[in-house]
This record gives sequence, C-alpha cells and structure tokens, in this order.
Amino acid sequence: MTTQQAQSSGAEGQPQQQQVPSGGQGGAPRPGGGGGYRRGPMGAGGPGGKPRFFARRKVCSFCVNHATHVDYKDVGTLKRYFSDQAKIESRRKSGVCSKHQRMLALAVKRARFLGMLPYNRVHRTGGARSFS
Repeated sequence: MTTQQAQSSGAEGQPQQQQVPSGGQGGAPRPGGGGGYRRGPMGAGGPGGKPRFFARRKVCSFCVNHATHVDYKDVGTLKRYFSDQAKIESRRKSGVCSKHQRMLALAVKRARFLGMLPYNRVHRTGGARSFS
C-alpha cells in the first residue's frame, strides 16, 4: 500500500468519518424555524437596533364612521369581514374592536339565517331547486 492510499483511507481498517461543522447538524436551517424578531445590542437592524418594519395598528372602521349598530342588510360591508371559506374573521385579522365584533357576528348570523350570506364556501344562496 502506498503512502497516498494510506492517507486517503485514514487508519488501517477504519472507515473515514466526515467532519461536521461546529454548531450541531450544520447545513441549512430547519423549515419554518428561527428568524424571529430580535431586540438587543445587535438586533434586527444591526448595532442601532432599528426594526426592519413597523406594524401599523388596525383601527375599527365602525368606530371611525361612528356606527351605532352593524346593519345585517348591508351585505357588502359584512362580506369584508369574511374569510374565503365564509367564516367570520377574528378581531386580530379584521381590526374591529370587541364591541363592534360582537355586533358584526350577530349581524352575520342574522344575514345567514335570512339567506343573504352563505354558511360555508359551498353553500348557495337563492336560486330555484328542482325536486326530481
């Protein structure tokens, strides 16, 4: 066996092990993990600690318009607070205050009962049915 073969195979009879970089498993980060918002001396924006973006606070559109109630007959307004699966959006997503969220939920339920809004995404409102 030449010296070149002895160096490539490591010690005689033992398989050569691959080196893993320091820090555990190495390689790319796990999908969906890490990358959170960091604050501190070397935070998100560098030494200054300035954040990358500013999340704007959502304002209740009913409070802005000084609405005393949410009208169940105003289907266009109610549809703005629906998901694509015809579910009522949460306060966190829609930006509605708790007082108007309760009124909105009641108005949506009334409109659904009258057939103005769908109960789910495959529900059809109106139209004639054939009973054959």
